[in-house]
Amino acid sequence: MDQKPNFILFITDQHRADHLGCYGNPIVRTPNLDALAASGWVADEFHVATPICMPNRASLMTGRMPSRHGVRHNGIELSLDERTLPQTLLDAGYATAHVGKSHLQNIETKPAGFPKAGDPRLGREARRESAGRHGQEIWKRWEDNPDWDIETPFYGFETVDLCIHHADDEYGHWRRWIRSQTKDADKLIGPANAIPTPEFELSKFQQAWLTRVPEELYPTSWIADRAISRLGDMKAGGKPFFMHCSFPDPHHPYTPPGKYWDMYRPEDVPAPASFHAAHKKLPPHLQWLYARREDKTAVKNTQALFSCTEREAREAIALNYGSISMIDDAIGRVLAELRRLGLDKNTVVIFTADHADFLGDHQLLLKGPVHYRGLTRVPFIWSDPAANRAGRSSSFGQTTDIAPTILERAGVEAWNGMQGRSLLATANGQVDGVREDLLIEEEGQRYYMGFPDRVRLRSLLHGHCRISVYDGVRWGELYDRAADPDELHNLWDEPGSRGLRAEMTERLARAMIAHAETSPYPTQIA
Repeated sequence: MDQKPNFILFITDQHRADHLGCYGNPIVRTPNLDALAASGWVADEFHVATPICMPNRASLMTGRMPSRHGVRHNGIELSLDERTLPQTLLDAGYATAHVGKSHLQNIETKPAGFPKAGDPRLGREARRESAGRHGQEIWKRWEDNPDWDIETPFYGFETVDLCIHHADDEYGHWRRWIRSQTKDADKLIGPANAIPTPEFELSKFQQAWLTRVPEELYPTSWIADRAISRLGDMKAGGKPFFMHCSFPDPHHPYTPPGKYWDMYRPEDVPAPASFHAAHKKLPPHLQWLYARREDKTAVKNTQALFSCTEREAREAIALNYGSISMIDDAIGRVLAELRRLGLDKNTVVIFTADHADFLGDHQLLLKGPVHYRGLTRVPFIWSDPAANRAGRSSSFGQTTDIAPTILERAGVEAWNGMQGRSLLATANGQVDGVREDLLIEEEGQRYYMGFPDRVRLRSLLHGHCRISVYDGVRWGELYDRAADPDELHNLWDEPGSRGLRAEMTERLARAMIAHAETSPYPTQIA
């Protein structure tokens, strides 16, 4: 414990907690992550700050909620003035490296969906844009300019090996690398070059395709290779290190390569229990989604949530499992190199995901503003070679807790304004938990699902209950997961649940007060 520990933080994208063997999944094969969990501490009730990529990744890096760090939804870049975990570790003498997906800055060239065309848009913002280089991750800049690259340190990362986008159609350093490996790289990538799979419904609207990119050239393999190379650099450098190893999969479109495509068959994976279960007091936004499936007007080829058929759900689950098994193999290679280099005895290994995917829960596919447990609950594994215990906890943890937990283990002081709480004492068995209530925020750009404006909501988890309150409507959601684990019966308007609704509403209000800004400290009393 006298020596500064190293850290490897593995993170996947759109990965449900229950899609790992160590979280009770009997089908998907994840032996390396299962072994990591067996040697460490597993959080069974770990949830996101928001189930959206950019804001939740920013919450991981800052220990702050989206309403505080400012990345309220996709399309807003994390300010370069915001204090981050890697920058703080770098300042404390750590070597820092990022490999894979970052998404702390914008990656698209598409215009924003908010404000809508025709709505007023003021010419100035409350906060002036921070100094520094923005738009570094926009994929087209990498394509148009062969010299375009990340300016380091990038939010505190000294080195960056970058992937941009998802599936096999990624850009950044990976696209440049694969082009150096084969002159036909661009003829292997994307749905236009895919091996035909007419039996897959998802292929018909390009949410899945069988890529021609070989396993060894696929982004997941490249990320593992780069992480292995960076471990050698860290070993040679002699400093304690923090490496962020970020896989863009198992995000849609689903394109697991080679043997991973048909490692699991749709016919062999069941739909979730909630797919066929009867719902009571179904919320209006789900009614809206179901109606568009039935009248065949559902939009299925974008990033937006839609109501799916059972066949579509089974295909997505099977292909998702393939991507997860490939990631597990990749992580196994990285951990083998960690052991070969003799670094494993002093390296804390962490695994989590930035958010989840419905994957058939409640007849839904992808992600969106409905905070069912399947979407907000993600895996969290903490494996510390200095810890004298392994175990699990059902106490609440959240993405914002990752940064303060790492800082405490590193012996580095946290900063004012962090809203996450260190889980180290819980992982070490010294306390049962650090929070009674868990707040989840969501701010969207989309205008859909029957809402009068773009979708905005707040949810609170307390004990076995969840309440969700939406902006602009009088209805909401309230579930008792002890009696109703699949969240099938919305208690919001039930006369017998008025007391529970009042209690949960008050708790939500108090949680929002508790998450108010505390930085900076005052300099005088007046």
